[in-house]
Amino acid sequence: MNPTADPPAQFSPSPILPTIAGPADLKALPATALPQLAQEIRDQIIQVTSIQGGHVGPNLGVVELTLALHRVFETPRDQFVFDVAHQGYVHKLLTGRGGGFFENLRHSGGASGFLYRAESEHDAFGAGHAGTALSAALGMATARDLKGTDEHVVAVCGDAAFTCGVTLEALNNVVASTKRLIVILNDNEWSIAKNVGAIAHYLNRLSTHPTYNKIHHDLERFFTSLPGGHEMHRVYMKWKRETKDFFMESSLFEKFGLRYVGPVDGHDQEELIKNLEFARDCDQPILLHVITKKGKGLEAAIRSPEKFHGASPYDPATGESTRPKGGPPNYQDVFGKALTRFAQADPRVVGITGAMPSGTGLTHLAKGCPRQFFDVGIAEEHAVLFAAGLATKGLRPVCAIYSTFLQRAYDQIIHDVALQKLPVTFCMDRAGLSANDGPTHHGLFDIAYLRCVPNVTVMQPKDEDELVDMLHTSLEHDGPAFIRYPRGASEGVEMKSKPSALPIGQAEVVRAGTNIIIWALGPMVGLAAKLAQDIEHELGISVGVMNARFAKPIDAALLKQHAAKASLLVTMEDHVVTGGFGSSVLEILEGVEDSPPLERIGWPDSFVEHGSSNDILREAHGLSPEQIRCRILKRWQHLAPIPVEADA
Repeated sequence: MNPTADPPAQFSPSPILPTIAGPADLKALPATALPQLAQEIRDQIIQVTSIQGGHVGPNLGVVELTLALHRVFETPRDQFVFDVAHQGYVHKLLTGRGGGFFENLRHSGGASGFLYRAESEHDAFGAGHAGTALSAALGMATARDLKGTDEHVVAVCGDAAFTCGVTLEALNNVVASTKRLIVILNDNEWSIAKNVGAIAHYLNRLSTHPTYNKIHHDLERFFTSLPGGHEMHRVYMKWKRETKDFFMESSLFEKFGLRYVGPVDGHDQEELIKNLEFARDCDQPILLHVITKKGKGLEAAIRSPEKFHGASPYDPATGESTRPKGGPPNYQDVFGKALTRFAQADPRVVGITGAMPSGTGLTHLAKGCPRQFFDVGIAEEHAVLFAAGLATKGLRPVCAIYSTFLQRAYDQIIHDVALQKLPVTFCMDRAGLSANDGPTHHGLFDIAYLRCVPNVTVMQPKDEDELVDMLHTSLEHDGPAFIRYPRGASEGVEMKSKPSALPIGQAEVVRAGTNIIIWALGPMVGLAAKLAQDIEHELGISVGVMNARFAKPIDAALLKQHAAKASLLVTMEDHVVTGGFGSSVLEILEGVEDSPPLERIGWPDSFVEHGSSNDILREAHGLSPEQIRCRILKRWQHLAPIPVEADA
């Protein structure tokens, strides 16, 4: 039992959670058993995430809410749409995905860390990025209306979802699209970092206003107690809407046409069920405002909600990470510290994040240069446009946004930054794999979606020292620049005291060679150097390695020189092969007469699943060092048959 958890009221001698194979088993339980089940679920989540890592705080906060949802509604007929879906662990445990499957959470062969339609019929809509639930749920409710069926659609949105522009766009369209939709506002005042902006302040005022719904409920009871009272109540509601603020200011949500109910204690099972039943039977779109405690049941998660939003393995008693300490710094911290130094030296340099100060390393800037740090909330489109506006006034903005999240601001990149050739730097952490998080978080598409855009420069460093050089280069560059780098630990190289400016579009010769020449990008450079040494020793040929450094512009002059002398060219990238760095090389070679064959090595044209580690996923997709070596040897052998060992 977790010693820091809230004490249960009463316990049965037998565990309940192992008996829950689906929502029907939950419905069959007496209400008196729910506190024990809630405690067992919290214990299970803490036990599993302390070993596997995962989204601890969000799931501990929605235990009672998820139990109440499954008590009142019937999935998969009724459909739940969880925003981001990193609070879906309780839902998984209640829908037949417990036991060993859940215990292997976020690892190969185990449950996904998010909701995933292919994993269960109870997962009505997959997610991994914030702000999608309300639009998707509205589409599902509208489709239901068009088909003439009567199932319920429930969107479960965190308070941070309402800082996303797409959520507000959906909110504006609800009453024009459907007469029946249930929106749960799960308000814990946090997304990953503390919520920022006017919406967060507004929700806090709502949640602390005790009289708002008392007036609503008292008037409803008064009218409906009279003969013909339902019609009188309908007329009153119409009058209130038309006269705006009859008793007190309407909620923001009622101005959009949704009935607002709340705030409700998100850990009071009886109160939750009563209000969900009311929402279920309501004949208009309704928003139920639920107040929850992120991390409830684990004191360390309550003390450090940002750390335990998505935690690495930890000790439940202390909250301390159990991962080995030491080793090279993470790329995000190298970036954050370097940006802080540059900002201290140049007041024009500012940093921008979309609710990810810790994950991007910008906490260093927030501490060292707070006036030059901006957290705009989960609003990537705004972050990019905001940066563009800053750049027009002579500032040097740096947008630190994960590769997979920057996809959300593609129009702003093209229309507002690149077209105007504004000097905005984009630092794209998590370029490559984010193994445990899976396909919604792998940063495997950015080269393809950026290299077709005019005026942009796209770089990737081979190590942390080169990352700082690239940041320095981008801040001196008169145009948009993108720097992509992987999640986690850097290479551990010695770093220069002062950064060097890199000539734009110039590759670095790592190893000279004539027979086979490998053009590698980012973390593939070190692997390419090792493979080149092994192949050269094995075959007795000359193998060269280039650190491309730039995915756009590519060092075309050097590439053409290599095409004139090499028998085989190879590209290696931590990115999908379709449209990526290798495709750029292929396009350049198309104009070279008698160019040699090109072997392009990268991720396949498919969505890569979640897994226990990057190495396991590489092995599964033909990208382990040995598999790459065999591909190069096979291609070379086809060109010039040379005896190769059988295991090759």
